[in-house]
Amino acid sequence: MSFKISFIGAGSIGFTRGLLRDLLSVSEFQDIEVSFTDINPSNLQMVTELCQRDINENGLDIKIHATTNRKEALRGARYIFSVVRIGGLEAFGLDIDIPLKYGIDQCVGDTLCAGGIMYGQRGIAEMLEICKDIREVAEENCILLNYANPMAMITWACNVYGGVKTIGLCHGVQGGHRQIAEVLGYKKEEIDIICAGINHQTWYISVKHKGEDLTGNLLEAFEEHPEFQKTEKVRIDMLRRFGYYSTESNGHLSEYVPWYRKRTDEIKEWIDLGSWINGETGGYLRVCTEGRNWFETDFPNWMKEPSLTYKQENRSEEHGSYIIEGLETGRVYRGHFNVVNNGVITNLPDDAIIEAPGYVDRNGINMPHVGDLPLGCAAVCNVSISVQRLAVEAAVKGDDFLLRQAMMMDPLVGAVCNPKEIWQMTDELLVAQEKWLPQYSKAISEAKYRLETEQLIPTKNYQGAARLKTKTVEEMAENKEEATKNASAADKAKERPSSVGEL
Repeated sequence: MSFKISFIGAGSIGFTRGLLRDLLSVSEFQDIEVSFTDINPSNLQMVTELCQRDINENGLDIKIHATTNRKEALRGARYIFSVVRIGGLEAFGLDIDIPLKYGIDQCVGDTLCAGGIMYGQRGIAEMLEICKDIREVAEENCILLNYANPMAMITWACNVYGGVKTIGLCHGVQGGHRQIAEVLGYKKEEIDIICAGINHQTWYISVKHKGEDLTGNLLEAFEEHPEFQKTEKVRIDMLRRFGYYSTESNGHLSEYVPWYRKRTDEIKEWIDLGSWINGETGGYLRVCTEGRNWFETDFPNWMKEPSLTYKQENRSEEHGSYIIEGLETGRVYRGHFNVVNNGVITNLPDDAIIEAPGYVDRNGINMPHVGDLPLGCAAVCNVSISVQRLAVEAAVKGDDFLLRQAMMMDPLVGAVCNPKEIWQMTDELLVAQEKWLPQYSKAISEAKYRLETEQLIPTKNYQGAARLKTKTVEEMAENKEEATKNASAADKAKERPSSVGEL
């Protein structure tokens, strides 16, 4: 069995190496064609060397084709993994730091809120260019498997405006599934779930053990759990007030809704600094920065470590390889996928990107009918969908009026800032990120003029309620194992670190 798989943004060590291991652990896939592409030649070379060594040590006769020429990498591909971060950590820093001047304290900033909206503006512009290349040179009817955030916005744009069948993939549902099983005292495989909503706001609307419905037992179980009662305060409070547990972590969820991060003196009541994902200000930016710095510095030692072993039992929970396995071999796989709704969840808009249970086999990716979400859960999702729709249309059209409306409608931005502040902050974000926003050239010119000539609203020198210092390479070297684990992980919050940084 031979076909071509391409990785866009392959310099992302966390996803690329693990996804390739997952794929090549499928016995039928050990003769496939693999190509990597990235705009960073150095990262591309390092990741390629590492992955090629894994392939060689596993005795496979596959030669990775690595190139900075995107079209060359995409030519003839049947499946394409997107793991890009448009603007890299430089733009990511602006997504966090500029909103902080206006009092908007984000933990992650990659899905919703001011950071997620701007991430979408950069990502959508480039992904539509990528889609053009895919349509031109990839295999007809190829599938784009998108791991890039903001998941819903990018998947939405690629399907509607990119003309490429795109499936969004995330590991959030699996993480919450593990937690639910733990608090109920079972193994993950013993608990059956139905989880539905939108990416990062997906709700476990049914939790069963051997047919017994345990959904109503979750609140007490989480409140009594010795760790989660401290680390998942926002999720537990949402469970208490909406009746259902939500997929995404404490830190993520806290920035998608208006209630937990709007008052600086209350933020620490809702978070835990034992792991960045529990609510640390700019926490994901910090661990990504540390991971990149460690990988670039310590790479020679990575080449001396044992290779990854391609075995079925070593595959991760990432959906990508299982979807391709189902499509190519006919083996049935059940997972949770991000797709255009089209009536799967009946009280969310048909054009929205929803996350729901799906089945894959040789006939394709099939999404069973879910029906209505509980009314409160649907209300939370619908607010976010309105922001996403505005942000997608803004990014596609380069319309800064729609972009500002997306910021206005965002729950946390609207809870913290007044309209004039939102307008000025958007001007700052546009100007600071000019080189990644070609569709906004006219709007950016006008924003520059306003920032230079008009009397500006005073902003704050605010570092956030709970920002930790980014570790130096020397500090990370004190615990090399933990530093390497962070740098190599796709899911950078699966395990709680043994130590945290300094405020």
